[in-house]
Parts: sequence; C-alpha cells; structure tokens
Amino acid sequence: MAASILSDLGTEILIPVCAVIGIAFSLLQWVLVSNVKLSTDSPRNNGSGGKNDYDDCLIEEEGLNDHTVVIKCAEIQSAISEGATSFLFTEYQYVGIFMVAFAILIFVFLGSVEGFSTKSQPCTYDQSKMCKPALATAAFSTISFLLGAVTSIVSGFLGMKIATYANARTTLEARKGVGKAFITAFRSGAVMGFLLAANGLLVLYIAINLFKIYYGDDWGGLFEAITGYGLGGSSMALFGRVGGGIYTKAADVGADLVGKVERNIPEDDPRNPAVIADNVGDNVGDIAGMGSDLFGSYAESSCAALVVASISSFGINHEFTPMLYPLIISSVGIIVCLITTLFATDFFEIKAVKEIEPSLKRQLIISTVLMTIGIAVVSWVALPSSFTIFNFGEQKAVKNWQLFLCVAVGLWAGLIIGFVTEYYTSNAYSPVQDVADSCRTGAATNVIFGLALGYKSCIIPIFAIAVSIFVSFTFAAMYGIAVAALGMLSTIATGLAIDAYGPISDNAGGIAEMAGMSHSIRERTDALDAAGNTTAAIGKGFAIGSAALVSLALFGAFVSRASISTVDVLTPKVFIGLLVGAMLPYWFSAMTMKSVGSAALKMVEEVRRQFNTIPGLMEGTAKPDYATCVKISTDASIKEMIPPGALVMLTPLVVGIFFGVETLSGVLAGSLVSGVQIAISASNTGGAWDNAKKYIEAGASEHARTLGPKGSDPHKAAVIGDTIGDPLKDTSGPSLNILIKLMAVESLVFAPFFATHGGLLFKIF
Repeated sequence: MAASILSDLGTEILIPVCAVIGIAFSLLQWVLVSNVKLSTDSPRNNGSGGKNDYDDCLIEEEGLNDHTVVIKCAEIQSAISEGATSFLFTEYQYVGIFMVAFAILIFVFLGSVEGFSTKSQPCTYDQSKMCKPALATAAFSTISFLLGAVTSIVSGFLGMKIATYANARTTLEARKGVGKAFITAFRSGAVMGFLLAANGLLVLYIAINLFKIYYGDDWGGLFEAITGYGLGGSSMALFGRVGGGIYTKAADVGADLVGKVERNIPEDDPRNPAVIADNVGDNVGDIAGMGSDLFGSYAESSCAALVVASISSFGINHEFTPMLYPLIISSVGIIVCLITTLFATDFFEIKAVKEIEPSLKRQLIISTVLMTIGIAVVSWVALPSSFTIFNFGEQKAVKNWQLFLCVAVGLWAGLIIGFVTEYYTSNAYSPVQDVADSCRTGAATNVIFGLALGYKSCIIPIFAIAVSIFVSFTFAAMYGIAVAALGMLSTIATGLAIDAYGPISDNAGGIAEMAGMSHSIRERTDALDAAGNTTAAIGKGFAIGSAALVSLALFGAFVSRASISTVDVLTPKVFIGLLVGAMLPYWFSAMTMKSVGSAALKMVEEVRRQFNTIPGLMEGTAKPDYATCVKISTDASIKEMIPPGALVMLTPLVVGIFFGVETLSGVLAGSLVSGVQIAISASNTGGAWDNAKKYIEAGASEHARTLGPKGSDPHKAAVIGDTIGDPLKDTSGPSLNILIKLMAVESLVFAPFFATHGGLLFKIF
C-alpha cells in the first residue's frame, strides 16, 4: 500500500500549530471585545477615531447620561457574572466529587479484568502478539477520563466568563447601531468557539503523544485507553447541561409567569426579583452547558474514529499520519472557521436588523463550502490511496476518495439539519407564524400547534442522518460513520460562535431593559436576540445530529470490543434491552422537566411574595431581593441534577454487570433511536414557541400587529407556550443528546469488564 503524502513530521507540526492559531485568534477576538470600555474613569479618546474607542461607544442618545448608563450596565454585568461564577463553582464542587469517585471505579473495574495483573496479554485483535497489561489500560483510561473531564469543565467555565464579560459591552455598542452590537456579540462567541475547539484538539494530541511513550507499538491499547477522554468530557457535559438547564429555566419560568402574565411588566424589568437569576441562567445553561456538550461530542467522535482506526491497516502497519486523520480534519476545521469568522466581523458590515440572520446563515454556508475543499485536500495528502478498515471481524478495502465522501456527507447533513431547524424555529417562516396565529384562540391551540410543529420537524433531519449513515457505512464501515460525525463537527468553532452569540444577545437585551435605556436600543437588542434564538436552535440541531452519528460509531466500537459478532433483535436478551433503552429518554425527560417544574414553583412563590410584601416594589421605589431568587435557582439545580445524572451513568453499569453485553447493546440501540426523535422535536417545539412570542412582541408585520401588542390575550397565550417550551428546548432536549452519547462511550470504556464479568443474572439462571 502507498504511503500518505503528508509526512509524520508534517502531522506532528500541523496539528499543534493549528490548535495554537485557534487559541491566538480567540485571544485576539477577546482583546477587540475588551476595547469597549465599561468604566467611566477610562482614558478618553484623543481624537484618533478608533473603531472601539471610549468616546465612540458612549454616544449621547435621547438624553441619556453616558456615565449613569455605563455605571448601571457595569453593576448589572457584575451581578450576573458573580451569580454565574458562584453557581459554577458550587456545581463543580459536587461534580468534582463524582469525577474522583468515577475515576476510581474505572480503574478498579478495568484493572480487575485480568485480576490486576502486570503481565503482558495477547492482543484483543491479534492473539499472536503480546500487548500491554489490562492494568495499564485501567490506569491510562482513568487518566484520560480525568483529562477529558477537566477540559470540559474549563471549556464551559471560560465560555461563561467571556459571555458575562461581553453582555454589557454588547448593550453599550447597541447605542451606536445594530451592526456594532452584532460584531461585539459575535466576536465574544468566537472567543468561546475557538478556545474550545483548539483546547480540545491540543489536549487530545498531547495525551496521545504522552501515552505513546509507554504503549509504543501497541496502538490498539493506546487508543482504547484514550476513549476515557470522551467519557470524561460527556460526563461533565451531562451535569453542566442538566444543572445549568434547570437553573436557567426555573428562573425564566418564574420571571415570565409572575412578571409578564400576572403583573404585565416587561421580561427584563428591574422590578422583577427573578430577572438577575434569569440572566445568570442564560450563561450557566446555554453557554457553559452547551460548550461542555459540544466538546463532549468532539471528544467522543475523535475517540470512536481512533479506536476503529487502531485495529485497521493504519494501526496494524503503524502509519502515524493516516492514524491521526480525525485530528487533522479538526485542525483544518479551525483554519476554515477562522477565515469564515472574518466574513461576519470584517468583510461585511451589518447595517440593518434584517441583515442579522442572513449573516449568521452565511457563516454556516461559507464554513461548509470551505471545509469541503479542506477535507478533499486532507484526504488526498494524509491518507494512502487505498487501505483497510476493520469491519466486524474482517478488513474492508477502502479508497481515500471514499473516506472523503464519508466526512463530506456528515458535513452537509449537518448543514441540512441546520437549515431545517431554522425553517421550523425562525419567525421569518410560516411554521412559527402559524403557531403565533394559533394564539388568537388561546394557549391550548398554541400548545397543539407547537407540538405538531416539533413532531413534523423530525422528518428531514432523520432522513439526513439516515442517508449519511448509509453512505458512510457502505464506504468505510463504522470508521466511516465516526468520521462523518467528525465532519458534522469539523466546523465546531463557527457553530459555537453562532450558538454563544444568542445568550450574549439575550443578556444584552436584559441589561438594556434593567439600565433604563431607550426603546430604540431595546429594539436593536431584541432583533439580535430573535436571531440568536434561531441560531441556538440550529446549534442544538447540530449537537443532536452529531450525537446520533457519534453514538452509532461508539456502538460499533463497543460491539467489536465486547466481541459480539451480531446483534440479533429477535433474541429476548437484545429485545428487552431495546424496549428499556427506548424508554430511557422518556424517563430522563420526565425527571428533568419535573425538576424544572419543582424549581420554578419555588421561584414563582418567591417572586409573588416579594411583589406582595415589599412596599413600593411595583411602583419602582424599592429594590427587589435578587439574591434570594439566585439562591433558589442554585440550590434547586444542584439538588435536581443528581437523579437524572445518576440514571444515565448507572444504566450501562447495571445492565452490563447484571444482564451482559448483548442486552446492553439493545439498550444502546433503543436509546439512540428514541432519544434522537425526542431531542429534535423537544428543541424545535420550544424554539418555535419562543420565537412565536417574539414575533408578536416585535410587531414587525401587519399580521404580527393584529396579534399584539404586549399584554394582549394572544400575547399572553404565546407567553404560556414559551414557558412550557423553555424546559423542552433548554433542559430536556439538549440533555438527551448527551444521554445517548454518554451511555455509548461509557459502555465502550467498560466493555472489557462487561465481556469478562458481565451478565451475572443470566449466569445464575
């Protein structure tokens, strides 16, 4: 077989250099955002007319005093940042205890496979060769788990810090115009996107090279140990998504139900006691949780591809460059996303509200087109013209152009899912407008239309995922599916920038309202927020689609690792697993939604109490007690995130130990099939309800004006729909993609233990 064009030395230089460029670019964006000053004692511009100079960003508008506004914005931002930081530190203390306990569990379970032996063992896929002992796999899997967990936590925390740093700055820039505010919000999102993509890549690359010092030629053992990296990433993402989702939606529901429906005051009115908790929630749920989630997807898809590749000709022949093909794709993705970002911030300037959403859509299209070219070049230089891929016990011959098609089909399937999600969740199109129109007859018809929209929105994404699975598996078996998932995630930096832009814009609008800024400023931030709502839904669509491909690739790796030749659904062991697995997403959704409901109940009671007992609160002469509402959300989310998290983490262990690998394979397949459908419909239903409400509030068209204004009966019906949709789109829906990925990667990590000691009940009976 021919060697790849790109040398091993070239690969060793390319990957870390691209990661460092990504980190440097994110720091540059942060510096540009920080040029918008939040302090009244900053040195004034000496007339240089810089793009983001202090005088320029504090234009006198409609009689507002610059210094007063800046001070108010800084105070509000500080309160939001302190609340978010406090919550994450509290959450990470609990998660840290779990992380250490689970790391010990990994070491004990995997070490016991061979009785904690330190002797070399016959290799799993080639009995004639000797490989490193199981104890080594246990130790290195534990280390990679901790690495993945810490990287995930850091990714989420850094994302939250930049979001809380940028929200008030976006508000101030909105005084200059919608274009300046857009650039500030987008650059802030780009900081998170590039930091996460580059850090994830760099840590994984360093871990592989350090592990290689010990493992040497035992690449199967090395990459089996690396799977712990994906498990660590997704474990933290689960708690981040669930905990953050419960926090943000408890505050949001409480603020909406009492403030907007009962008291008829604006969403972010400073008189509302839950308003700070609501804005904190946007950062801990939609930023920190989402960042950890997509990092987990990236880590798992990389690990799945590396595990399968290690037992193919790349691993057998010790071809370093082709082996790291998944990491090279991610490296090129960082450069492509860097170029794409410039189209939003430098090459084109937004001058009107109507240009916001097209600009964000353009990001998706440009990154996909450029990445297709990048993948073609990478496949040509990093892969031999022909090679073999492991396919359930045999080696399948594959050409490099076939692997290019596998990655490309995943990439374009992601774009299709993104556009379908946008169609069903943007108020620029008829589905959301129909939902808004249904509010004429009350909340009940609004709920019916919204649910129907969510169910219908599953059709095209599922076909897109199905086609990508068929094409990629036909060309390159399970490795093809793993790199298709990587293709979907190859533009993760752009996807995260677009996704993080939404909550930053949402916070900016809240700060504008609380700081008493003019109606025109609020209109600009509302326009940014409405576009952000759609882009957040697109981000969730990407996450769910990639999760389906990732979990299927991990499922294939698990089946191979557990030495299962076929998964026969007609056998009782497998079929009962299918039934239970298909039920798990419903159980998990019930737990998370009830958690939001319980926390929201406490929040509603507290907000009502303050309105009823604090003299002058409604008149605006007294300040509400924000801290109590923040504490309610924090305590409730920490307490309520544990049961759903335990359900996901314990299910593979219980099933694998007591029922064996065949039943566990059924559970994984069942949870994948039902989880994807529920996740898509929940996210899109919630997004549609939210934007139907914003459609009525904005009153941008004649149709919308017939439904409004704020406070009308149709608007109140829309608020109720939005309130129901909040836990669907921001807690249950996004968390489900972590459920299907996490159970699959956990099963893969523990596969040697389950194959050796699992199925206790069937052995007894």
